Amino acid sequence: MSCVLTPLSLSYAASKQPVDLVYPYLDSANSRWFFFDSASLPFGMVNLNPDTEIGGAWGSGYRYHSNDIKGISHVHAWQLSGLSVMPLSSTRPVAEIKNDYYSPFSHDSEIVKPGYHKFSLDRYKIDVELTATTRVGFHRYHYAPNAPQQVLFNLGGKLGPSELGHAEANQVAPNAVAGYITNLPTYRRTRPTKVYYYAEFDKDIARLDSYRGEHVFPAVSGINGLDAGLLIELSHDAKPLLMKVGISYVSVENAKANIDAELSTWHFDKTKEAALTEWNTWLEKITVKGGSEQQQRRFYTDLWHALQGRRIISDANGQYVDQTGIDPVIKQLPLNEKGVPLFNHHNSDSFWGAQWTIATLWPLVYPSVASDFTNSLLTYYKDGSMIPRGPSGGNYTYVMTGASSTPFIVSNYMKGIRDFDVETAYNGLTYNHSDKGIMAKAGYEHYTKTGGGMRHYLEKGYIPFPLPPEESSYGNHRRGPGQTLENAYQDFTLAQFANALGKENDYQYFLKRSQNYRNVFDPESGFMRPRNVDGTWQTPFDPYQYENGFVESNPAQGTWFVPHDIKGLAELMGGEAVLIERLDRDFLVAEKQGFTSGTAHADETIESLRRAPINYGNQPSMQTAFIFSAAGAPWKTQKWSRRVVDAVYSHLSPERGYNGDEDQGLMGALAVLMKIGLFQLTGGVEQDPIYYIGSPIFDEITLSLDNDYFTGKQFTIKTLDNGPDNVFVESATLNGEPLNRAYLLHSEITNGGELVLQMSSTPNPSWR
Repeated sequence: MSCVLTPLSLSYAASKQPVDLVYPYLDSANSRWFFFDSASLPFGMVNLNPDTEIGGAWGSGYRYHSNDIKGISHVHAWQLSGLSVMPLSSTRPVAEIKNDYYSPFSHDSEIVKPGYHKFSLDRYKIDVELTATTRVGFHRYHYAPNAPQQVLFNLGGKLGPSELGHAEANQVAPNAVAGYITNLPTYRRTRPTKVYYYAEFDKDIARLDSYRGEHVFPAVSGINGLDAGLLIELSHDAKPLLMKVGISYVSVENAKANIDAELSTWHFDKTKEAALTEWNTWLEKITVKGGSEQQQRRFYTDLWHALQGRRIISDANGQYVDQTGIDPVIKQLPLNEKGVPLFNHHNSDSFWGAQWTIATLWPLVYPSVASDFTNSLLTYYKDGSMIPRGPSGGNYTYVMTGASSTPFIVSNYMKGIRDFDVETAYNGLTYNHSDKGIMAKAGYEHYTKTGGGMRHYLEKGYIPFPLPPEESSYGNHRRGPGQTLENAYQDFTLAQFANALGKENDYQYFLKRSQNYRNVFDPESGFMRPRNVDGTWQTPFDPYQYENGFVESNPAQGTWFVPHDIKGLAELMGGEAVLIERLDRDFLVAEKQGFTSGTAHADETIESLRRAPINYGNQPSMQTAFIFSAAGAPWKTQKWSRRVVDAVYSHLSPERGYNGDEDQGLMGALAVLMKIGLFQLTGGVEQDPIYYIGSPIFDEITLSLDNDYFTGKQFTIKTLDNGPDNVFVESATLNGEPLNRAYLLHSEITNGGELVLQMSSTPNPSWR
């Protein structure tokens, strides 16, 4: 299904709200378990949608070109799944149904919007509607006249990233079933995680049949065990069946309490409209005018993706499960004077690459979200003595490398988001940057602290590749020079935090460490290059060999990962002019294959595609277009950032979207920032953070500012004579006064005002 759209008309623009412009099918042919979303709210614990594939973390969930619906799951999260149900209408015995219940469906009768999903199960002639609150899934099933009304709860087997273990389902009221499923440990999430549920119907239950493995148990009141399931038959009448499913990681009681707190009525249509309104409220924090219909639809789809994936795991009452220790412990988030939690606790994929994406977008447009996540990260530190880089189910996963949460927290502080325990944050971050903290751990290195190579980093100023065998027997992403570059950048961000807090000794110490990137630059080859333990360079050396010392990238891409010191990198390369010319050549080469290593994350395994010098389908080199601005050539940033947007982030079809790994909002946020023309190369860790000005694609962009954090009401960016060829900034004014630099300060945006950019088809090298 391709979606080629016409230029945006005034009537179209006037008739559509942001929520109406979202295209949920984007890239869904390439979905992984947590990518696709429909019936959920921003960051909702419940993210309810049908599954067309269920095996594995990759290639599962809602896959557009798969023909059968295999269940409707309530949790599609990083390393977690939860409660798959399936409405049925069958006279077959449960012994047959449990092995054969999938149903074909058609996109022709399907409706998908943020907060709502409707489709038909052709096999059973059932029309299904789904919506949700934050912690409750709401179902409406329209059965054929006089047909049986049944719902299957499949409690075992493989579901996305998890094998499901021991489960329970019991009838607890005439119209309710409750219990739990268990996500068994994975390589990444090493502790079992229970998801409790309370399912309530608007009709009484007429009969329960169950199974466990190959054994069938008719007319029961419940079931427990491995590979279990429950077939629920409801009292028949002509009305549609309604089902509310509350979810909790704490208890059945809390799952029911979540229903009581969020969905006490049975008004499906009102709940659906409330979900659409909620999404619209979030999306209209950024309004755009101009551009084409397709550009506007894609923009709001990108923004929608930036607001999901990293799910809430605390209940409405603020309780959550701490799994950082040996045994799970139920704990309580702090409450305000009205008994409402001060923040939500979250599950999250890695913050690896967040410095150029959500760490810029959230603090600027959604500062309360940035505050929420900061306090959640610090809750993990208080519980388990370490700030995570990607937690799952209340536990550490040690996903990816380095201390990727540091830039996020420091950036929030520098932007005035300080409603967290600053001293606790600083202590947690300095611990993380030690040989005892998370920086010492490689990816998924759960039980040791050697794979991060911190001993070498602290002693030699670089991390060897490969590490000695006795230090590299466990964990992923042990890529010495790439880790050295990440650590150096993250040390720089921590140095800025220390400086802001008046900790001079720490500032000097981490600032010195931030120069360690120089120790992996080879002047002879001109690349960042792997070094052996004895200090010699890797020989032979191929700068385009994938993962040759660089995580999910190659040395050519990794060479540009010095976002905190472009002047220093230019010095190593022979001057700013040399750097600019070389980066320009890299973009010319990368453009030949669309600035990515293929059109899906799996393509990075194809040798011919992954030898690219720049890859905007993954995080490691997605800052490169804005290096030109830091090196004194912002017109090249304008040129190449616009071309990247056109080639990589402009499609609107199930087959194309992010041309790689979207990673829970990271690439969606990147696309939003590039399209509004604001980018923070350092991740926003200066005392008054810098936003480089790119090439906005719209005529007018308005950011609504949160007055709980900022003094201004809104900030508007206007472009004059903008168009596909007029991508260069000729001149600029800020609040009516000439702006003779290619960047804005955070305070200039958050105080409110107006930036006007005169666009041109030719570059203006004097505007810099």
